[in-house]
Amino acid sequence: MGKPTGFMEIKRADEPASPVEERIRHYHEFVSPLPEDAMRQQGARCMDCGIPFCHSGCPVNNIIPDWNDLVYKGRWKDAIAVLHSTNNFPDFTGRICPAPCEAACTLNINDDAVTIKSIEHAIIDRAWEEGWVKPQIPHRKTGKKVAVVGSGPAGLACSQQLARAGHDVTLFEKNDRIGGLLRYGIPDFKMEKRHIDRRMEQMKQEGVEFRVNQHVGVDFPAKKLAEEFDAVVLTGGSESPRDLPIPGRELDGVHFALDFLIPQNKKNAGDEIPGQISAKGKHVVVIGGGDTGSDCVGTSIRHGARSVTQLEVMPKPPVQENRPLTWPNWPMKLRTSSSQEEGCEREWSVVTKYFSGRNGKVEKLHGIRVEWVADDKGGMKMQEVPGSEFELEADLVLLAMGYLHPVHAGMLAELGVDLDPRGNVKADTQQYQTSVPKIFSAGDMRRGQSLVVWAIREGRQAARSVDEFLMGRSELPR
Repeated sequence: MGKPTGFMEIKRADEPASPVEERIRHYHEFVSPLPEDAMRQQGARCMDCGIPFCHSGCPVNNIIPDWNDLVYKGRWKDAIAVLHSTNNFPDFTGRICPAPCEAACTLNINDDAVTIKSIEHAIIDRAWEEGWVKPQIPHRKTGKKVAVVGSGPAGLACSQQLARAGHDVTLFEKNDRIGGLLRYGIPDFKMEKRHIDRRMEQMKQEGVEFRVNQHVGVDFPAKKLAEEFDAVVLTGGSESPRDLPIPGRELDGVHFALDFLIPQNKKNAGDEIPGQISAKGKHVVVIGGGDTGSDCVGTSIRHGARSVTQLEVMPKPPVQENRPLTWPNWPMKLRTSSSQEEGCEREWSVVTKYFSGRNGKVEKLHGIRVEWVADDKGGMKMQEVPGSEFELEADLVLLAMGYLHPVHAGMLAELGVDLDPRGNVKADTQQYQTSVPKIFSAGDMRRGQSLVVWAIREGRQAARSVDEFLMGRSELPR
């Protein structure tokens, strides 16, 4: 611990963001790093507490106090070595992770948490600038072949770990570019895709073969993988969106969130997108208060929407959590994303009843306010508030209410893997093996929709299990 009194002397300082009126004119990242001296001071705030709860708050169990201290001491190259020991892609998590580690920070009990995410961001950016990120080419090849299906964070992490163990890894992706929802679901203003591209180059040198436009189970037989490879890992994500089956759902202008977000990312990459859904000049209503809904808000504003309203069925959270009650767990409290800061009306405790319009196009959303009351079993139930009906102008409605489970038709049906009660691929977190021999699964396809950092964790752990399955033992970390 470099500065025992750092947390008492130094205040938290967050990375500055560009002004709203400037950043909504483009799709580039708009958060700037703190100067090196300021970032080292932020590292000095880490308390080196006896039990670092940030470890348990972080799904990949980053060794946070160590690299905080190394940054404070100016030992940046050592810091990236420690960071990479647990996380393949801090360039992703340092930008888009909600930072459950900060919620679990001991300093967060009665003060502002250490800026863990910002320090992680600074370490990996410094490492790329200095040329410290190198391919880790295996010393020997095992002769074993592994297929990984799905190139999101779980598939990328799993592929990289297996390649470093000496296996011949082929990563299959149904889209035309690698990255899964990192590529096409997350807007460029949150994470530019050059970060994926340079990781791909690193992985190619490590031996990973990328195959795009390969929709396994549709235009490429899934059972062929089991025949040609020694092991198969399913990391295809959770892609069945939750729908809203109410009157007017069929009207033109009511779309799933990804049908709106994916084309914009493709356009940013230089593709021609005929018939792209546009929010320009429209009254946009986003149904769903999570990250995907927030991404729809920021993208709509950049399109030039006339207004943007975001609806959430749950009640408005408290501005400040009860820290003694919730710490070190992730607290339920009011959070405002950078996109919501850019100009968005937010409504809580509302339910959409139906859509209306003319000539087959949506024009209005009709809703009602609800309240949540305790039921006789101790749970909470929703009941409508009489007389609280309302309507909103809505030229474009975006459904961002989460995802139910992976797509069952095609690959999963062909392979015949068992599903859990929620419709995800059934596999435990010890072996990650499915009900079908030599078929494994990890990430959102196994656990349901979750965070990028959880997908990285599962990809790493599944890689170790596959390595043990193929070789009888493994030196890969969990």
